[in-house]
Amino acid sequence: MKIAILSRNKNLYSTRRLKEAAEGRGHEVDIIDTLHCYMDITSSRPVVRFKGEELPNYDAIIPRIGASISFYGTAVVRQFEMTGSFCVNESVAISRSRDKLRSMQLLSRKGIGLPRTGFAHHPDNVPDLIKNVGGAPLVIKLLEGTQGIGVVLAETEKTAEAVIEAFMGLNANILVQEFIKEAGGADIRCFVVGDRVVAAMKRQGAEGEFRSNLHRGGSAVVIKLTPEERATAVAAANIMGLNVCGVDLLRSSRGPVVMEVNSSPGLEGIESATGKDVSAMVIEFIEKNAKRNKNKTQGKG
Repeated sequence: MKIAILSRNKNLYSTRRLKEAAEGRGHEVDIIDTLHCYMDITSSRPVVRFKGEELPNYDAIIPRIGASISFYGTAVVRQFEMTGSFCVNESVAISRSRDKLRSMQLLSRKGIGLPRTGFAHHPDNVPDLIKNVGGAPLVIKLLEGTQGIGVVLAETEKTAEAVIEAFMGLNANILVQEFIKEAGGADIRCFVVGDRVVAAMKRQGAEGEFRSNLHRGGSAVVIKLTPEERATAVAAANIMGLNVCGVDLLRSSRGPVVMEVNSSPGLEGIESATGKDVSAMVIEFIEKNAKRNKNKTQGKG
């Protein structure tokens, strides 16, 4: 098969591992810088161009689209979809998961366990917003934040009001969420490929840090999931429409709650913690499922 990996940096661990796994199974792989792709939209047939040349018809596209380039990156993925290439994660699904508010709304509609979450625009709503999620302590999140950036734990209601009003004064879109104290600063990353969780790790925040992101000094260990946790992770991935993703769960007193569904999960942490060749599992999924024009939306979404 001829596979393209859309990635800004060919030296990133995840990009390298996917390339190695694909080539190790006999496939031809190109790594293409997403921002250097450009699209011929005036043509009667969809075309993606790169460095002055028309790109070939790839059997499969693996999008590694960072949050900072979501708009342009999903446009490139959509163009590949219209050429008939099988995209591991489709443009609509990536956009859906990148919007934290939209994804929480979609998950809640389908009955997925979630922390109580509030969203409001006007500061007059702040006291009731805080009350509605169970009061302080609570978590305030920027909708556009990544890797724990723009996430604040407000210990008291006065602090929560001050932080929310400050963010609103900057016209920032925020979510206000219940703080799951019993999680103890740890979350679970479930790596979903297709319709199953292929690997899982527990991420523990550094001392004095409630955020468990590995980028913020957290540690990771392999963990055994409960059947309910596995089912929740797979259901969340399916609702988002993602074939490959990371689903972040917290263990709450009422069962697993989903914090986020990541459409471009890193491979280094999960492979190091579990010792599993997750990259090869992604390639195996492509081998079984990649057919021309098999994308659900075919670029129409």
